[in-house]
Amino acid sequence: MNVILILEISIVTINTPIKGKATSFDIAYRAGVSQSTVSRALRNSDLVNFETRKKIKAIAKALNYKVDKNASNLRTQQSTTIALLLFEEPTADEAHINPFFLAMLGSITRACSDHGYDLLVSFQQLSNDWHADYEDCHKADGIILLGYGDFQDYQEKLQQLEEQQTNFVLWGATDIGRKGVVIGCDNIQGGYDLTRHLISLGRKKIAFIGGISKGSPEFRDRYKGCVNALEIAGLSFNHQLQVDALTTESAGIEATQKLLANDVPFDAIFCASDLIAVGAIKCLRDSGLEVPKDVAVVGFDDIPLAEFTRPSLTTAHQDTKRAGEMLVENLLKQIRNEPAEDGLLPTRVVIRKSCGSI
Repeated sequence: MNVILILEISIVTINTPIKGKATSFDIAYRAGVSQSTVSRALRNSDLVNFETRKKIKAIAKALNYKVDKNASNLRTQQSTTIALLLFEEPTADEAHINPFFLAMLGSITRACSDHGYDLLVSFQQLSNDWHADYEDCHKADGIILLGYGDFQDYQEKLQQLEEQQTNFVLWGATDIGRKGVVIGCDNIQGGYDLTRHLISLGRKKIAFIGGISKGSPEFRDRYKGCVNALEIAGLSFNHQLQVDALTTESAGIEATQKLLANDVPFDAIFCASDLIAVGAIKCLRDSGLEVPKDVAVVGFDDIPLAEFTRPSLTTAHQDTKRAGEMLVENLLKQIRNEPAEDGLLPTRVVIRKSCGSI
């Protein structure tokens, strides 16, 4: 005897109302995919193609579906949170944050949001165990480090992060021997391009303000670029015209005062940061010198203030938007156990009035 089994199939569309709270299984049913694919799509996983992610998100929105982060975290042992640790720096205001990093903060925040991650922002303190406070207690799945004091003092903490297999990336100089994945700009090329611009304007006696020790690798690379440009032009750098300085306006003032006191002629100052340049311009003007007639000044970073100094500041622009995206993208690769690598961004000379013209 033949038995015929008849199945009655009910077709449900995306607009069909459901009883109670929507689940990921409801979304999977309507999208024609597995529940695991839905989970990946809602986490913006690259394992799900863009069109499928778009379709799943549209269905989730139509069903007013909300991800239960607590339940998700219990399953994955992840917090879907990234910790951003800023190095506390002396500033003219109470923020204690280099304004260059404030611009990058916005980009990092947007990138985290685009990938479905929350961002936890705090200050780094070399005196405590911040390297163990975040990922170990599941406050964050990974750490982004912005800024540092003396790079040499920083290495022990980075070594500890590596030893405990913490996911972390940092912004800085992409030189050999640094711990972790590093995103940075081409400081040597930026230094070279700015100096070439000064030379093209007839400036030959160029001073450099900024630390050039191993503890300040970014400033040191900008200095290398400056010296390289002078040598290629058949000029030499007078080492009496180099003065160490931190990234503050007051440090720029003090360093410029030292240059003037040395009584060694100079017709331009390459400042390793815009904040240093702001201080240098103030000191020169207070000393009765005109910028750029007597002394041309360039900075580095292109912070918002650079456009509004008097005169406006010629500087090297760093792409903070792309920098923030690359920091987040490479950290997420580590979290997903995918290969992550260093990244080097180009700089661009922004010509303003602090250099004058030929």
